[in-house]
Parts: sequence; structure tokens; C-alpha cells
Amino acid sequence: MLIKGLQKLTLLDYPTKTACTIFTGGCNFRCPFCHNASLVLDVNEGEKHETDEVLSFLKKRLGLLDGVCVTGGEPLLQKDIKEFLGNVKDMGYAVKLDTNGYSPEKLIEITGAGLVDYIAMDIKNCHEKYSETAGIDIDIEKIDKSIDFIMQSGLDYEFRTTVVKGYHTISDIEKIARRISGAKKYFLQNFVDSGDLIKNGLSAVPKETLIQMKEICLWHVKNTEIRGI
Repeated sequence: MLIKGLQKLTLLDYPTKTACTIFTGGCNFRCPFCHNASLVLDVNEGEKHETDEVLSFLKKRLGLLDGVCVTGGEPLLQKDIKEFLGNVKDMGYAVKLDTNGYSPEKLIEITGAGLVDYIAMDIKNCHEKYSETAGIDIDIEKIDKSIDFIMQSGLDYEFRTTVVKGYHTISDIEKIARRISGAKKYFLQNFVDSGDLIKNGLSAVPKETLIQMKEICLWHVKNTEIRGI
């Protein structure tokens, strides 16, 4: 595992659980607004945690933490992700996986092995704008396959979209909500400039626009919420 970061305590990343967050390096997308650009572009630079070190930390936190969030980058690119999650589950932790949904076969494999309890999938945009927003040429069938699998998996899950001025319109967001109609949860995340972006000069949409987007999404996903305002 290429582990580039470890947040030892979070009360926000895993709903209803006290958890830690593990950041993996590398991603197959190049979203201009990515707030963890260093995890995507500079995977061989800076901080790195050995897998044994992280597993040792988790063993010491048994009874203090309920869950482990695995994020990135894109965790499903890690060749030994299945083995790693197996070790985490063997300790008794609940596992939340953040993914961009572009590795549906790997997602199905590890979920089928009982290694994930909660899935959070980023939906970058509506079909027509997916490639532009993800920064690469997208095979949209892979995205659709992951969406359909997650909604039928029986697991707890959420979909989420980071909303960025110039990339997302109200119409775009409505198309996404229609695509995931009936989903358990959908979050609109207002863009925040972390200072570690792939493309500079981006900005958030106005609060009023986000509220309009939410109201339209509620027609399709009853549990739609806004994060970041």
C-alpha cells in the first residue's frame, strides 16, 4: 500500500463513527478542482507511511476507534488493497471506502469479500461533462456500473458531487440526481480552495445556487444535503 497520510482521529469522515482516515497515493483522474493534488501528482514525494506502521497504529487504537476511512487519491488502484482491508476488518473495524467509481470490478470484488461497510462515491458530473470534469477521457459505462452496483449492494452508501463554478450548472446537477434517483444519500459539496489544487483560479458557486440545486435534487433523492456552507 502506498499510504501518504494518516489522520489519527476524525468525527466527520465516517458518519456516526469515531474513526481515523488513511490517504492512499495515486489517482486515475485529474479533476482540476481536486483538493489533494499532491496525492495525485507527486506520489513519490513527501510523507509516506509503511503499511505495518499503520496496522500497528490500528491495533493500538482498538476500543478507541470504531472505523477506518480509506480515501485518496483512489484507493482501488492499490494492488494490495484487498489484503490491507482484510487485515483491518480482522481487527474488528468498520471500513468506509471513498472511490471515484472507475474500477467497478475491483469494487465488486472487495465488497463481495465483505471488506467494506460504507461506500462513498464521487460523481463528478453529468454524463456529457464527465470527461471534462474528471480531466481524462472517461468510459462512462464504468461509472454507471459502479453506481448501479452500489445502489443494489445492500450496504450503507452515499453519492457526492463537489460543485465548482464553471463546471456545474443547475441543469447538470439535476441530471446527476435523476441518474441516481432513489439513492439513499446524495451530498452537494461546495468547492473549497485547499491550496493544493491541480488547477488554480477556481471558485465555489453562490450559496443561493447550491440551495436551488438541492431543491431540484430532492425531487429525485429525498435525502439530499449540502456540505460546506
